[in-house]
Amino acid sequence: MGLGIAYVAANVTRLPVVLMDVNEAQTTKGLQFMDKLLEKDVAKNKITAEHAKLTRELVSTTSSMTGLANTDFVIEAASENPAIKNAIFKELDQVCKAEAILASNTSSISITKIAAATKRPDQVIGMHFMNPVPVMKLVEIIPGLATSDPVLQQTRDFAHAMGKTTTVVQDIPGFVANRLLMPYINEALMLLESNFASAEDIDTTMKLGTNMPMGPLTLADFIGLDTCLAIMKVLHENTGDSKYRPCVLLQKYVDAGWLGKKAKRGVYSY
Repeated sequence: MGLGIAYVAANVTRLPVVLMDVNEAQTTKGLQFMDKLLEKDVAKNKITAEHAKLTRELVSTTSSMTGLANTDFVIEAASENPAIKNAIFKELDQVCKAEAILASNTSSISITKIAAATKRPDQVIGMHFMNPVPVMKLVEIIPGLATSDPVLQQTRDFAHAMGKTTTVVQDIPGFVANRLLMPYINEALMLLESNFASAEDIDTTMKLGTNMPMGPLTLADFIGLDTCLAIMKVLHENTGDSKYRPCVLLQKYVDAGWLGKKAKRGVYSY
């Protein structure tokens, strides 16, 4: 996800981007994938070779938080884990310059809680990009309890500069997209768990019966079953509502390492 955000930021806004990961192998792999995306866009005449060259030159990498010291706008895209995000934001607060805006690409975790890990909660905000970032047009903007109006406006302006349409959502568990999407996926998994229908028949019903571009179980595999589980847990734990209880089968798949397309095995095999 972070790579997609970096790609669009450099390719569309034409601003310099620093891609940070503690694992240098990950950043190397990410840059190689970015090169393939650029080559594909050039081949399709979406951009020129010169445009692609400049985009690539705009992206640098670092394996240390200190490499972000001079950035104006940081977008965190770590795994959907509150403890990990809190630790990252605590360090970003210490490293980044005082006027820098700190955004999280969380898809469900409270921005107010993340902001509380910093001494600048008024400059912390949520930017929930949809995956894959280069294709999906929407970004949910989520101000925390203390987020200032100027930071909200700057964040919206930045997302628009990236070619995105924005919606502003209050800081509630799951926001809007996942508050609606994840229970839908979870219910499909419960139908599968109960043997009420096969995975193929569940997906076909929703594709051909409701005009969905893909079925809920295929979508879950593409999102990542671990991500789906993490979001359902956030919804369940933070609302206390049993309708958000994660499906037992979803937990089993994750325990088995069947995380979806990225693991070559999920609801389906790839």
